[in-house]
Amino acid sequence: QVQLVESGGASVQPGESLRLSCVTTANTDSTRCMGWFRQAPGKEREAIATIWSPTTVKYYHKSVQGRFTISQDNAKTTLNLQMNSLKTENTANYYCAAGPWSADCVLGLQTHANAFNSWGQGTQVTVSS
Repeated sequence: QVQLVESGGASVQPGESLRLSCVTTANTDSTRCMGWFRQAPGKEREAIATIWSPTTVKYYHKSVQGRFTISQDNAKTTLNLQMNSLKTENTANYYCAAGPWSADCVLGLQTHANAFNSWGQGTQVTVSS
């Protein structure tokens, strides 16, 4: 398993921005599909953004399209999520995830959590006025 360490979670007001980062221990076949998931209390963990590293094909949940941007550094060991125009409904625990080949990830489709085999510990994002 690959170790993933997230950072950047905070409490902010609506309309503000945050940047989450996730550092991985390696750039291997186990980290070809990278993603950010969110989980709010009482809800399932769902993908909000994923990236297929070899081609940088991306997926975004419709609720964050145009506001969030997923990216990687050139070494493919740091995954970022730039979150702009935050809304109260973006409040959740955000998890970084890594996984091997996945057809959905390659095609830029929503990728289920069970396609990922490495997870970070989560970082809390709270958006409140």
